Amino acid sequence: MSSISQTDLPPNFVPSKRAAVAVTLCGICAFLELYCTQPLLPLITQIFHSSEASAGLTVSATTLGVALSAPFFAALAERLPRRRVIVASLIALALPSLLGSTATSLHQLVFWRALQGIAVPGVIAVVVTYIGEEWPPQKLPLMMSFYVSGTALGGLLGRLATGLLTEWFSWRVGFLALGVTALFGAFVVWLWLPHGRRRPSAPPLGHGALAALPRQSMYLLRNRSLVSTLLVGFNVLFCMVGVFSWITFRLSDAPFHLSTAALSYLFLVYMVALLVTPGAGLWIARKGMRTGIVLAISCSTSGVLLTLASRLVPVILGLALVATGVLIAQTVTQSYLRHAAPPEARVTAAGMYLTCYYMGGTAAGVVPGIFWHLGKWPACVAFILVTQACALWVALWGWRTPSPSMSYARQ
Repeated sequence: MSSISQTDLPPNFVPSKRAAVAVTLCGICAFLELYCTQPLLPLITQIFHSSEASAGLTVSATTLGVALSAPFFAALAERLPRRRVIVASLIALALPSLLGSTATSLHQLVFWRALQGIAVPGVIAVVVTYIGEEWPPQKLPLMMSFYVSGTALGGLLGRLATGLLTEWFSWRVGFLALGVTALFGAFVVWLWLPHGRRRPSAPPLGHGALAALPRQSMYLLRNRSLVSTLLVGFNVLFCMVGVFSWITFRLSDAPFHLSTAALSYLFLVYMVALLVTPGAGLWIARKGMRTGIVLAISCSTSGVLLTLASRLVPVILGLALVATGVLIAQTVTQSYLRHAAPPEARVTAAGMYLTCYYMGGTAAGVVPGIFWHLGKWPACVAFILVTQACALWVALWGWRTPSPSMSYARQ
């Protein structure tokens, strides 16, 4: 039986609520383990007798794996069934967590974490494209906000669960619990996520899929709207990682003197962002993407400025505003990616976006350190504000109108 084309569907067709839940669950499971070792870094240095930088590889190896594998994975996924890729990738994410619980050295643990990063784009790159194809344009920002909220919830639950289970039992139990949870999530997604019915035709998978990637990528980089979207995506994670990583040095020093346990609870400000982001998605659907990115960056920059306060309450409020602004920016940027990328190369474009996004996070773990040594946290704030201003200018410059439907196949 031939697949149903987009023209065969009624114009107001919307997937079921179970499909929406499955998409949100994809976001949760994809990010459940991505940053889960952050609260364990001091413990890892003790268990494996390693330096702080070596322990940090359990985080950076995963994010770097995402950045490096995203474009190649997306090139193959462009020619494979979306649902099959998503479910297989969720399983591939769970297995390294289970195997990581058996690690007897830091090198082994870093290896399993890197494998997790390689599998992540099979979920997050394909799901973004799936949402853009299956939901009508008027529902797209709302659905994207659900997915983005799911990613934030997954990251929060992964950090808290690992930390608490490690304190109550051991770090191995924490890894096992996350792996089992991810496997259950993959099963639910397999049950509830329908096969895509609005997908444009793509060339069949063959030996030239990877060989064509550089030519396709170079073609896509001629698209001003897409390039600006990639640059804004770089800034999204740069802001989040830059703020939440380097603010811990300030809050552990005078006049705050927060303990490691207290610092881990800072991620609870994500709950505020989770509540606000879906409502912002509805508002953006009415006002437009350019207005949405102005709102998002204005929110995050206001939050960054508040972190300069000498009292803890304004700093926490500032972190909540940063998290909210970043999640709204991610919602807007990934929604605009559907307009910026040609239909037959949307997964490839999503892979390029993920590479830029996670390279932003990688840079944020290093570059602000230069400014920290120059002028501590105020210097870091100044630099982050400059990057935010540049991202806003790029968005307003590149997002003037939706990109025309360009056909790579015709080039």
